[in-house]
Amino acid sequence: MSTVRRFEDLIAWQKARALTKEVYRAMKNVRDHGFTDQIQRASVSVMSNIAEGFERGTKQEFLNYLYIAKGSAGEVRAQLYAALDIGYLNIETFKYLKGLAEDCSRLLASFTEKLKERGQLGMQNKLADRKDPLKEFLAGYGYVEKDGRMVPPEKSSAE
Repeated sequence: MSTVRRFEDLIAWQKARALTKEVYRAMKNVRDHGFTDQIQRASVSVMSNIAEGFERGTKQEFLNYLYIAKGSAGEVRAQLYAALDIGYLNIETFKYLKGLAEDCSRLLASFTEKLKERGQLGMQNKLADRKDPLKEFLAGYGYVEKDGRMVPPEKSSAE
């Protein structure tokens, strides 16, 4: 898996963006504003949760938001069935949008499995790799780290 630096680089996010665009396009002439608002918000939720989870910086939070995004993709699929049954969508548009939503779900499921297999991820690596400025300062005065503590030079040689 290559290093992804921005959520915009994630294929799952790109597919979720396409889903959102197409849901808005398909619903633009539907006058049932409560229904259109709900399905549009659910589609936006897919891409937004991928982005928010990515920006959170920890693997566990990212996974949590990916699960939420997958749930929103399922919500979109359920609402697409309602839109078809009510007559807001024709069968071709329904199949197309349902396919996009299923693609999002598949990509999210695959991505979460790969992410769970990986060791560390993202910002927590950067934070862990950062040097502690206080430790660096004390080391300049001869302090050494011992058992997770910074010990003065005279005590480190005596212990």
